[in-house]
Amino acid sequence: MLQKNIIVDICSKQEVKMEDTEDILNWYILAGVDEICTESTKNYLAPKTSEQSSIRLSENNQKTAVVRPATSLLAQVSNEAYLNARDICSQAQTLDDLKALMESFEGCSLKFSANSTVFGYGNPQAEVMIIGEAPGADEDRIGEPFVGRSGHLLDKMLSAVGLRREDCYITNVLPWRPPGNRTPTDGEVAVCLPFLKRQIELIKPKIILLLGSSAAKAVLNTADSISQLRGRFVDYETDNGSVFPTLSSYHPAYLLRTPSQKSKVWADLLRLQRKLAEM
Repeated sequence: MLQKNIIVDICSKQEVKMEDTEDILNWYILAGVDEICTESTKNYLAPKTSEQSSIRLSENNQKTAVVRPATSLLAQVSNEAYLNARDICSQAQTLDDLKALMESFEGCSLKFSANSTVFGYGNPQAEVMIIGEAPGADEDRIGEPFVGRSGHLLDKMLSAVGLRREDCYITNVLPWRPPGNRTPTDGEVAVCLPFLKRQIELIKPKIILLLGSSAAKAVLNTADSISQLRGRFVDYETDNGSVFPTLSSYHPAYLLRTPSQKSKVWADLLRLQRKLAEM
């Protein structure tokens, strides 16, 4: 994954007109770039020499970067959609406002193959916010998150630690079902993420429970696997500076396929219960 300091270094060497480093980072991610390349290979472990510099001097001794930026029409369109989503989400002062904006948003192609826009469900003052990946077939048909087999298992999981579905706020990273329940692309996640971030800011939960690898990676902006993330609390900071503890665990759909992992999720739920009691 590209780091911001690399992006800043690139931008200091070429003219890229974007609002800030985060926009540039998102632009590269949407373009599919996951590493920096030059016209020749480089051994980063070897001592640096002047011959290995990626900067060449022009005839007037001005520095010129030898960098080939990644550009594509799809990446530009996706980045514009992301910026548009971020701008309109900032206008939403209530969940109803945000839902209306989401339903009118046309910057994600998934909307045109889905039957429903699946917004969040539950208590708008919930202490626990639960985030999954994307709607499935049942969710797409009914228009509510976690209502299929995974939803029934989630209800049992919550009940085991004294919580009800109505006590929580439940949503997904994506509001639209990917065709055939395929894994969403990084671009689709990036475009829809502002809607999820605004939901978090409006709900202000005490704890966020991230179910599944895709949800954890999207919210925490990490490449770590779910097995590395689960079992510990990680702080999530919003754009406005608010901080919320998050706990990652396996998705109920995964548990239906791999029942042997249920004991680990039970341990995670007990951690969630203890954390709530301490707050």
